[in-house]
Amino acid sequence: MIKQIFTAQPATPGAPRPESTARAGAANPWAVLAIILTAVFMQLLDTTITMVGVPSIQNSLHSSFGEIQLVVAGYMLAFACVLVTGGRLGDTHGRKRMFLWGMAGFTIASAVCGAAPDALTLICARVVQGMSSGLMFPQVLGIIQVVFRKEQRTRAIGFYGATIGLATILGPVTGGGLIDLNIAGWGWRSIFFVNVPIGVVALVLGTMMIPAGETRTRGAVASRIDLPGALLLGAGLFLLVLPLVIGRDEGWPAWSFACIAVSPFVLAAFSAYERNRTRRDGTPLIDTTLFRQRPFTLGLIACLVFFTGIPSFFMILLLTLQEGLGYSPVKAGAATLGFAAALAIGSARSAAVTKKLGTRVLVVGCALMVAGQLGVIGVMFWAGTGLHGWQLLLPMFIAGLGGGFFIAPVTSVVLAGISSRDAGSASGALATAQQIGAALGIAVVGVIFFGLLGVNASTSSASALPALRHSLSVAGMSAAEQTLISGRFQACFSARAHATDPSAEPAICAQTLREIAASPAPAQVKSAVAAAVDDHAVPAARLDDFTRSMRTALWWQIGMFALALVLCGRLPAVRLDADGPMVGGA
Repeated sequence: MIKQIFTAQPATPGAPRPESTARAGAANPWAVLAIILTAVFMQLLDTTITMVGVPSIQNSLHSSFGEIQLVVAGYMLAFACVLVTGGRLGDTHGRKRMFLWGMAGFTIASAVCGAAPDALTLICARVVQGMSSGLMFPQVLGIIQVVFRKEQRTRAIGFYGATIGLATILGPVTGGGLIDLNIAGWGWRSIFFVNVPIGVVALVLGTMMIPAGETRTRGAVASRIDLPGALLLGAGLFLLVLPLVIGRDEGWPAWSFACIAVSPFVLAAFSAYERNRTRRDGTPLIDTTLFRQRPFTLGLIACLVFFTGIPSFFMILLLTLQEGLGYSPVKAGAATLGFAAALAIGSARSAAVTKKLGTRVLVVGCALMVAGQLGVIGVMFWAGTGLHGWQLLLPMFIAGLGGGFFIAPVTSVVLAGISSRDAGSASGALATAQQIGAALGIAVVGVIFFGLLGVNASTSSASALPALRHSLSVAGMSAAEQTLISGRFQACFSARAHATDPSAEPAICAQTLREIAASPAPAQVKSAVAAAVDDHAVPAARLDDFTRSMRTALWWQIGMFALALVLCGRLPAVRLDADGPMVGGA
């Protein structure tokens, strides 16, 4: 996949030819590579790190479920909306300049994220982070093209691919470790603050060592940058995602439905504008002539659908492990290593498998994802409230293997029938679709999962009643008192499950605490009652609620992977030629 993206850069009039660019005056190319790969590592690490930090952020900032979804999805949407424009800005204003501006914005936004006093500040800073990543990320392969000779590029791109895999594997564990270490009392804030010194060093070294390269004229800039298209795409997506993630918090007001209703029209306007711009001057954000090729259209939709599943799966998994099972952040992160290791193995073996299976490698990847997710549901159903994270390792390994067989070759397979002239635009559209799919998946699964927590609250609290009644009986409470306390416990638990801010104290819970404190019962009885409720009944009910809700939510994701499988099954067969790039074939 990496080689295909790299070799598929579009040839545009006036662009510097890679082999004609003077490299003799550049600094050590491997030092330059280390600098730019630092940016790649930071960007990808920041997504998975934030996933594992969600419960800590939520408790610290007293944020709602919707706000915490925006912390994750806002980054991805902003990244997607700037990605293609960032590549064009690199062509016209210079890759070094855009890389450094992106790095500066990312570093400053990271500092603001770490210091954020409330959820709104954090969300805004995350959007800026995403925009900066979209500006920085497209420059990396272009800079590699400039600073490395042809015979060195394969090795350099290998390091690029390894960096992507390493960031994927280390993200949850690194984030969990930083939160648990609680450096300088920062807690979750350290997952953002850690970017600041790294970013500053990369900025200084990048300024000195990355070659400037050549840029276009201002006239070319004006004709190539499709800002209206980027704004229409961003507006349409945010109108769709925003009400999905915060509509529940606000009680689904009229404006949330209005935004959802308007978003298709804005996206249709974006499509019409892009078609017109394609005909007019050939410099759209997304070249709509690509969609005349059915294999590309199918592949892009399959890619978008597939990526709705993976980030959203990890969001609800890490929440369930921490909030349901009571895992620490680092322990929750460690539970994802089976998936990450299998993803790395699958990615490494995907070229050999693709050489044998062609397009069908994507079908195999989707099938393994479905099997892995079914395995997760099966283990959670079998284990019930006795679930342990290690029990999920085997099904997650299977799913991770499927992820590797899909993610690594998908770009090469989908671009197999695309001409070299259009391959740059096509690969940019695929990368954008991946980020959009990830953001939409988080929004939709959030509506399902957090809604299910409230729906299942009554059943989950009832499952904890036998043990609670036994503990109350041992404490000397009468049958009438047991019934009263049990009823109050259920009402309190349900109120918490339906609350938009899980750290807030519902009125019924506060009232129950006051009644227990005012009771004439002896202090040891009060202590026993509080322990029975807070230390036993509540954790048991939360575990049941989170695992039950996650099992149900996963069926939506299984449906998405199954849909991606069907779409990939309709792609035309492809094969590998002798030199490696994908070409069409029967």
